[in-house]
Amino acid sequence: MAELLSPAGDMERLKSAVLFGADAVYLGGNSFGMRTAPKNFGDDLREAVEYAHAHGVQVYLTCNILPHSDEIQRLPGFLQNAADCGVDAFIISDLGALTIAKQAAPQVPVHISTQAGIVNYATANVFYEMGASRVILARELSLEEISTIRAKTPSDLEIETFVHGSMCVSFSGRCLLSSYLTGRDANRGDCAQPCRWKYRLVEENRPGEFLPIEEQDGGTYILNAEDLCMIEHLSQLEQAGVTSFKIEGRAKSAYYTSVVTGAYRAAMDFTRDHPEDPIPAWIVEELDKVSHRPYGTGFYFGQAGQETVKGGYTRNYQVIAVAEGWEEGRLLLTQRNRFFPGEEADCLPPRGKPFFLTIEDLQDEEGNAVEAAPHPMQRLSVRCEHPVQPGTLLRKKA
Repeated sequence: MAELLSPAGDMERLKSAVLFGADAVYLGGNSFGMRTAPKNFGDDLREAVEYAHAHGVQVYLTCNILPHSDEIQRLPGFLQNAADCGVDAFIISDLGALTIAKQAAPQVPVHISTQAGIVNYATANVFYEMGASRVILARELSLEEISTIRAKTPSDLEIETFVHGSMCVSFSGRCLLSSYLTGRDANRGDCAQPCRWKYRLVEENRPGEFLPIEEQDGGTYILNAEDLCMIEHLSQLEQAGVTSFKIEGRAKSAYYTSVVTGAYRAAMDFTRDHPEDPIPAWIVEELDKVSHRPYGTGFYFGQAGQETVKGGYTRNYQVIAVAEGWEEGRLLLTQRNRFFPGEEADCLPPRGKPFFLTIEDLQDEEGNAVEAAPHPMQRLSVRCEHPVQPGTLLRKKA
């Protein structure tokens, strides 16, 4: 069975990934990673690794920026510290960084980042000969091309591909648009995502007059790619030779990490037990309960597969509380967003099918009845006849 690899932008999101079924997580340190927006990990890296390992989950550290010369001297110490913390692999794209990693921490496996743009078996084999144990293929490949790479590479070279999340309009994420327009370098983890912006046309002899170039109401988003979703095609990915299914989203919320990880865990488990049957509808529907753009299958079924889409995210659900425990017919909660007695909560347990719970007999920590839950992180309880797993997410439609 393939590995399920989830993003972890900070400790809360790491714990969410672990709780909802990830086999491994990938995270960034305080430098050299391709995401600067998340909190990432510094002094708490050892704690993160220990927590993951205690739950049987591996940790892969991203070191996949293209480092400049003035940063190279700091890289060996950074890698040695991460190795001392117990990380299970480095994710690297730069050849110099790969060489340094093999010198500084030869005991740590190296995974070659999608930033390296691997699209053929010859390149994959060269990285294998240089000591890589895994290649994360370019996102622009079809299933047929992945099958060819699998057939023409050593069997112990692992193949990882993205199965879910945001898609970059630039080849394998190598883009200069953000640098040109904002001074923020996408190749150093600081992308401003100008591909998601709404554009208009200006004619040079009419400055200040913005002309619409829309094909439909709402503007034209000429660079805004669909989100990737392959949850209904996991068996085809495995047949092509993919050994690790990667979820994009280190900058996404803990809620996003929980729901998407849980959905893919449920889909993978179902596919293992029922290889000929379609994924149950409730699993697929979970992915509509997180913030996302319209979904597509990227390039897996051909070069014309990735489309651009109008507008931004669809946000249909919000978390109202997280279950902390269950005692004597009452569900103990920590509030996240405002809710009221009488509302129906859509509850997602860490493992299992979602269920509905009507909010009744809402009380504060002292047992006093309350008419609303407006305060973030407030401790509350509601009547609930059956035990509920800690970590269960209570949601409502926005």
